[in-house]
This record gives sequence, C-alpha cells and structure tokens, in this order.
Amino acid sequence: MARFFIDRPVFAWVLAIIVMMAGILSISGLPIEQYPKVAPPSVTISAAYPGASAETIENTVTQVIEQSLTGIDNLRYFISSSENARMSITLTFEPGTDPDIAQVQTQNKLQSSMSLLPTQVQQQGVTVNKSNDAFAVVVGFYSKDGSLSQFDLSDMLVSQFQDQIARVNGVGNLRVFGAQRSMRIWLDPDKLYSYNLTPVDVRAAVQTQNTDISAGQLGGMPAVEGQQINATITAQSLLKTAEDFENIVLRVNTDGSQVRLRDVAKVELGSENYSFIARYKRRPAAGMAVSLASGANALETIDAVKKRVEELAVNLPDNVEIVYPVDSSPFIKLSISSVVKTLVEAVVLVFFVMLLFLQNWRATLVPTIAVPVVLLGTFAVLYAFGFSINVLTMFAMVLAIGLLVDDAIVVVENVERLMEEEGLDAKEATKKSMTQISSALVGIAVVLSTVFVPMAFFSGSAGSIYRQFSITIVSAMTFSVLVAIILSPTLCVALLRREDIENKKDRGFFGWFNRVFNKGRDNYGKISTGIAHRVKRSLLVYGLLVAGMGVIFTQLPGAFLPNEDQGNIMVLVNAPVGATAGRTLESVKKVEDFFLEQKSEAVKDIFTIVGFSFAGAAQNSGMGFVHLVDWEKRDESQSAFSIIGQAFGALSQIQDASVFPILPPPIRELGNATGFDFQLVDRAGNGHEALMNARNQFLGMAAQNPKLVGVRPNGLSDVPEFKVNIDNEKASALGLSLSDINNTLSIAWGSAYVNDFIDRGRIKRVYMQADAPYRMDPEDLDKWFVRNNEGDMVAFSAFSTVEWNYGSPKLERFNGISSVNIQGSPAEGISTGEAMAEAERLVGQLPPGFGLEWSGMSYEEQAAGSQAPMLYALSIIVVFLCLAALYESWVVPFAVLLVVPLGIFGSVVAAYIFGLPNDVYLQVAFLTTVGLASKNAILIVEFAKELYDNGTPIFEAVITAAEQRFRPILMTSMAFILGVTPLAIATGAGSESQNAIGIAVMGGMFAATFLAIFFVPMFYVMVVKWFGAKRHSREEDSKES
Repeated sequence: MARFFIDRPVFAWVLAIIVMMAGILSISGLPIEQYPKVAPPSVTISAAYPGASAETIENTVTQVIEQSLTGIDNLRYFISSSENARMSITLTFEPGTDPDIAQVQTQNKLQSSMSLLPTQVQQQGVTVNKSNDAFAVVVGFYSKDGSLSQFDLSDMLVSQFQDQIARVNGVGNLRVFGAQRSMRIWLDPDKLYSYNLTPVDVRAAVQTQNTDISAGQLGGMPAVEGQQINATITAQSLLKTAEDFENIVLRVNTDGSQVRLRDVAKVELGSENYSFIARYKRRPAAGMAVSLASGANALETIDAVKKRVEELAVNLPDNVEIVYPVDSSPFIKLSISSVVKTLVEAVVLVFFVMLLFLQNWRATLVPTIAVPVVLLGTFAVLYAFGFSINVLTMFAMVLAIGLLVDDAIVVVENVERLMEEEGLDAKEATKKSMTQISSALVGIAVVLSTVFVPMAFFSGSAGSIYRQFSITIVSAMTFSVLVAIILSPTLCVALLRREDIENKKDRGFFGWFNRVFNKGRDNYGKISTGIAHRVKRSLLVYGLLVAGMGVIFTQLPGAFLPNEDQGNIMVLVNAPVGATAGRTLESVKKVEDFFLEQKSEAVKDIFTIVGFSFAGAAQNSGMGFVHLVDWEKRDESQSAFSIIGQAFGALSQIQDASVFPILPPPIRELGNATGFDFQLVDRAGNGHEALMNARNQFLGMAAQNPKLVGVRPNGLSDVPEFKVNIDNEKASALGLSLSDINNTLSIAWGSAYVNDFIDRGRIKRVYMQADAPYRMDPEDLDKWFVRNNEGDMVAFSAFSTVEWNYGSPKLERFNGISSVNIQGSPAEGISTGEAMAEAERLVGQLPPGFGLEWSGMSYEEQAAGSQAPMLYALSIIVVFLCLAALYESWVVPFAVLLVVPLGIFGSVVAAYIFGLPNDVYLQVAFLTTVGLASKNAILIVEFAKELYDNGTPIFEAVITAAEQRFRPILMTSMAFILGVTPLAIATGAGSESQNAIGIAVMGGMFAATFLAIFFVPMFYVMVVKWFGAKRHSREEDSKES
C-alpha cells in the first residue's frame, strides 16, 4: 500500500485534502459544551394544592401518583417531595434513554391517576417536564434607584418575561422568585359578623359578579325574513380594578340599603403570593432560575435566553437593571478555550522536540504536516458520531497529538537511518523502510486502539465520559496510521535530501546534543545488557516496583471528577425551626455583609432569596448566589475553594442560623452541590418520628467525624403545627354543614383562589384571605363564624378544640418509601470516595430498618468505581490477544505486557505526590499509559524478533534492537511528554481537570520511557529462554527447501 502511494504522490495529497476539508466543515457544525451528555435524563412531575399541609399532599396526591408509576422503561429511581401547597416527583432514567419518550410514558401513566386527585389539584393542573433542578442561569432584576418594590419587579418579570423565556428552545423549567400581581380581598371577621355574613357568602358573591357571560347575538341565525340588524350581545365581563371589586354587592337589605365588598374587606392589587424576599446587593430584586431540558446544550440555551431577555428588556423602565448572578456559560467557554490553547502549545512543543532530534527542517515537516490532517479528520469522525466539542474530546485531542506524531516520526527516523547507513536515495530508502516498519506501525495502532475500544462500551455516566476519549483517540490513531502509510512516505520522498543526512551536524548545539545522545545510547545498551544477563535479580527489582505500585494505588482516595472553580459559590441558610421570614432575613443580611465587605475584591455581586433553598421552600430557609470576579483578576488565595474555606469559619459565627457555603458540582445536572448525596430510607416502615431520630443520630455522628464536613439534611426539620379538631357530632347538632366549616377555614387561613380578573390586558388571579391582624394568634380562630341551617352564626369554639403538635413541612420518599435526603462534603484532603465509605459505615450504626441509597453524583461515582477493575482487565486481555495475533505467538506478548505495570507505577506515583484522587481522569491516564508503555516495548520487541528469527543470537538481537530503536522511542516519548506538559501546568478556568489528566499521563510516560525500556530486553530474553518462543523464518525456510 505504501509503495502504491510513493509512486502516486498526488493521489495521497488528494486524500489528505479531502479529509481536511471534511474536518473544517464538521468543526462549524459541532456543538460546544463543557461536558458531554453525562447526566441521566430526568422527568419531573409537579402539582400544586393551595393551603394543604405536606402530610395531606403526600397522602392525597404524591402516593396516588407514585402508585401509577409502574412499567416505565429504563427507570432508575424516583424521588418525591411533598411540601406545603406543592409536590414534585423526579424520575431518573438510565443514560441514553430518549428524554421525549420518557416524558410521554410518564405522562401516560400519570393520566390513569388524574381522576383520583383532589379537585383543587386538578384545577391547578399537574405538569410533566423533562428537566432537572440544577440552575444553568439565574436572571435577576433590580431597581438602580430603589424606586420599585420587589412586587413591582416580580410582576414585570412574570407578566413580560416568564412565558417568553419558557418558550426558548432548551429551557426545561423556570422557577420564579416572586409572583405577578393579583387582586387580594382581605376579610375582616368582625365586620362580617356584624352583617351576618361568612367568607363562603363573600366568595359566592365574587364568583357570580366577576364573570364573562356569553349572551349570544341580536338577529342570530336562524333569523326572520327581512332581518336588518346583526350584533353581538355583551353582558357582564370580568372586572378590572380594585374599585370594581369594592362595589360588588353582597346583600340588599329589606330597607333597600346594600352591603358591598368594601364594607367587610380591604381590596387591593397585591401579589399572588408573598413567599419570597429577593435581594441583589442588598436592594429589592426579583429573579428567575432557568433549568435546562434533559439533553439540551447549555451554551446554546444560555445564549438564547440572554438574547431573548435583551430583546424583551426594551420595554422595561430605565431604572431597572438586569443581572445574571448565576451563569455557567463563561466558565464553559473559558475551559474549552484554555484546552484549545493547550492544544496549540502542545503542537508547538512537539515541533521543537522533533527538530531537536531530526536536526533538519525538512524532516521535521513530515510529522508536522501529519498533525492537521489527523486532527481535522478526527473532528469529522466526532461529527459523524454526533459528539460535541467538549473538555473531554479536546483532552483526547491533546493526548492524540503525542501519539499521532509518533507514527510519522518512526517513518522519518527509519528512512533517515537507511539513507545514512546504506547510502540509498530517498525513494528507495522509503520503500525499504516501509516494508520494515509497516507491521510495527499497524501493530502499535491496533494495540493503542484496542486499549481504548473497551471504554466505549461502558454503561452509565462514566461510560459516556470514557466514550468521548475512546472514540476520539481511536479515530486519531486510525488516521495517524493511514497518514503514516499513505502521506508520510510521499512526503519523505519529496522532502528528504541525501546531502542533509550526510552533513549531520557535528558542531554547534546539535553536535553537542548528538554526542551526549550517543553516549546516553551506549550507556543504555550496557545497562540493558547487564539487566538482561541478570534475569532473577532484575525480576526481584521489578517485583518490588510492582508491589510498591499496588501499595500506593490502594492509598489513592476515590472520586468521580475533580471539583472546579466555576466562578460561583452557593450559600444555604437554615434558620431555626419555625423562624419567620423577617428573622431569616437578618441572618441573610450577615451573609451579604461578609461577602460584600470582607471579600469585596473577589466578589462581584450576591443575589439572595429568603423563602427558598435547595433544601425546600419555607420561611426559615434562604440561599445566596455569590458571583466571583473573573479568573484573571483573582489569585490562588481568592479561588472559590479558599473563599469557601474562609466562609465556613466566618459564617459559623452567625448565631441565629446554620450557614453552609457550597461549590456547584463539575456537572451541574448531577445535583446542586459537590460532595456526597444520599437518601436515608426507612425500609422497615418505622414511621416518620423514628426516621427523624435516625437522621438526627446520623448528623450527630457525622458532626464528630473528622473525615466529613458540612453534613446537612437537604430537607426541612419538623415544625410545630396548630391542629384544629372539628367535633362532627356537635357540628351536626348545631345544624352546620361540614363543607361550610372546611371552606371557612381554608378561605380565612389559607389563601383561596376565587377566579380571574383582567389587569392591563392580561388575565390574573383573584385571591381571598383573612386580613393579617386576624390570623396571627391561636385566639384569632374564635373571631370566625359559620352560619347554620337556621341562619344563626356559630363560633368555631362551639364545635372545635385545638392542640399543638409536631409535623413536617416537607416529606420525602425514595422509590415510594419514606426517606430523608442528606448531603455533605469530605474534609480537606479526603476524597468523596472515602467520605462515602464513611457515610455508609455510620448508617450501619443506626437502629435496624434504615438503609442508604445513593443518588445524583454519588450514584454515578459508585457505578463508575465498580466498573474500573473490569475496564483495566478487559483492556489488558484485548491487548494481549492483539499482540498474540501480531507475533503469531502466545508467549512473546508477555515481553510487552510485563512493561505495563512499570508505566502505571509512574502514573500512580505522580498521582500520589500531587494528591490526585483515583477518578475518571486517572483511569483514562492509566489506559493511555498502558498503550504508550506497550508501544515502546513493541518497537523493541518487533525488531529483536525479526533479528532473532533471521538467526542472530538472542542477546545480540535484543541489544541491537534496543539501541536501534532508542532514538525513535526517546523522541516519540519526549514529544508526548511535552505534548501534555501544558495540561499538567495549566491554571485558571477548568485547570483542575487539565492537571488531573496531564500530571498522571506525564508520570506514566516518564516511567514507561526511562524505567521500562531497560527491562524490555530482559523480558524478551526471559520469554525466549524460559518459555521457548519459537523462531519462525528458520522453520519456514526448511519446509520450503
């Protein structure tokens, strides 16, 4: 094949140009994201039930829906939470499931239980979204001069922006911190009593007098003969202003006087709900958090959201400013661009290494031209597989640079050697060289590819991460070999000159380098000979090194992905149980002061919310989004990690709340916080109280455990509840209807939705509730009356008793079993793997009947950890089989495979010294090292075997091969090491992952180059002498004769 193209150089160039064009076209069509679709798809069912308690919702809504969720394909687990007035169930599916089909199946199952739900829930509607809870971007509004209140801002946000943003492609869910305007009717119980009216009467009057009526037409068809007029009849329509509502007639007395709504209630344009207090840099604000739909591209969606916000912002008043307190797009762009920069640096460094060894511009061009051809070809393959440009595919490209120049270097180096030693011209030398090394090139490519192929078949999130590396590196390797066989020989013939080779530099820098290098090569030959002659002693050293590797490897902590400084910190604030929003706000103000005053040089802004946190929505919960200044303007002491460390200490001084600063996880879709995340499940059905006691016991043990920090319940603690017990017998005796009693309670103390009205052309809601002073104390219950069937007013105290007890504002379930969610972080220097093992140990000490179920990021980490040993074993077996096929021998492959542990020894030591955990990146680094260590060994063994088969004595064959291949091995390894150096020393956005992979691969490569190559000759001698590897050519010759 090589000869065919050496004679047809134009054809070779045409193929290369076609590949490059395909790559250039593909790049423009490839989507850009930080990580590939790693998170499993999720679907969320949500419903609202105004005024209902968590327990009521769990029993009447959540459990009813849960029982219908059977027979859904690829369902992994589901987590449900029931809070006051709302519930949600999040179903998590296996990675690779089509989110649309998952959503449709969930919707179909939900339909079967819809008719069993309470009427009010059906009225409000039950929605099914294919999205997750993680916030990709938060849009905030605030008034620069403070002239607008939070409610004005919220109304603008909901009425002008919410629906428009929700329609942007890729947006899965919106959570608005605020609400639009609504007509609020505040009832006064004393006035109602004086007019002999009840809240139920008022509601009925509003419902009848605030409606749209379809009254038909004048002269509608069929009409009488000769009808001359046709017009629509309009009668009553929806009311529009507070005055319209105040004039609603509740009753006309016998004397002609009227009781209007304004006589018994205060009517105003208020807010739909008052559950949040939002602030931006201490000013009133409103905000909207956008979650992505499953499978949406973060960068494109965030850009589309911002663009839509800009288009709509034209209609806002001049003093309203729009801000983005959470925005993951700058980090994604920066981390991708920094890897691209690394890629360019790698190409430049590799060029100089080649120049150093080849000492000839023309020769250096051959491998350099291979780089763009192979990289662009790889982009075309990514496009064909539907992949994206992301951090992982770019890392794979950087690793591939070191690999792809190797093949071209081997070609050039061998052609030059033949020109120098045998005095051939470029064309003849190239033809002879290609017959010598084609099989080695294919062997190396096959081995390197087979190391990475098994990765592509792994399941789960780790599988989708491995797949990116696998496909990228395998396609780069395939292109690399094709280029080495098709284009590189053509380039050698065109570019190499005999005079350049003969005039090798003896003077100057290159002369000095060559002398040093040749001395090094001779020493290498001597040491290798010594090792090869002392097999047993060398094996002992080898055994010690491998044992050392095993020991250090077990010391490495486990993790899933390194945490990154994404330029954002989140702060969770939990005030004591039963604290009011005003009291929680005081603690939130202290958090704002800490970040805006003490950390002002690192913090750009902070957006805080009272009434919401990831733990749940309640008056005693709050959270803050801290936005840090750009990476260039911060140093190490102002990284997100160190700020969180300082914040832990400073914010723990806040007396009236527990405050947890947390880092967003590297993959947002897998949860809201880094660290571990699990559900404590009540498997034995011990009941809510026992579950809360077990939770508190766990938190107590975790607080004293040195390996864990920031362990917190990601939920709400039980709160005091005021229970009204209705005595049905007394009520019946007094002639009261139970529905009137229930309606009076829910209107006065809840917030009853009556119907709709029109405000500036938009439909909004009408709510009725007792005025604030009449629902503050337990005694206020006696101010409310219900009318009996004889028209008398009966006070609540006549037929009810009250008591205080405890209940939960948020009930959670995991796969239909009661549970509580607990999150936490590993202490400084401890990995998530260790922290998870510690959490499992602590749960084991709880009373029987309680278990632990991992969810989110922790679930993926468990799955990835269990797959790793399989991955290594499979890769090594496949490499062995390929080598056996290549060498036509079952024993020779051991000479190559025995080198692998030495390479891994280097990676493990590097990881240990730099404190890297055993995460996905380290596993990729190990596999890369397996491939590279084998590659170096193949180059030596291939030549040694050829010499030995041709009758050269074994020791001579091995040492000649080792010395001959020393230069290309050193050259390719140096090229590779320098290729990943930019990764290992990267700083700034996304540097944690770059360092993780760069350092481990460098360590492995150093060991594979400077340690392993001394052992290869010894292994080959050992395999031949001890296991009797046969010579091939001799036997074949004798058969032929």
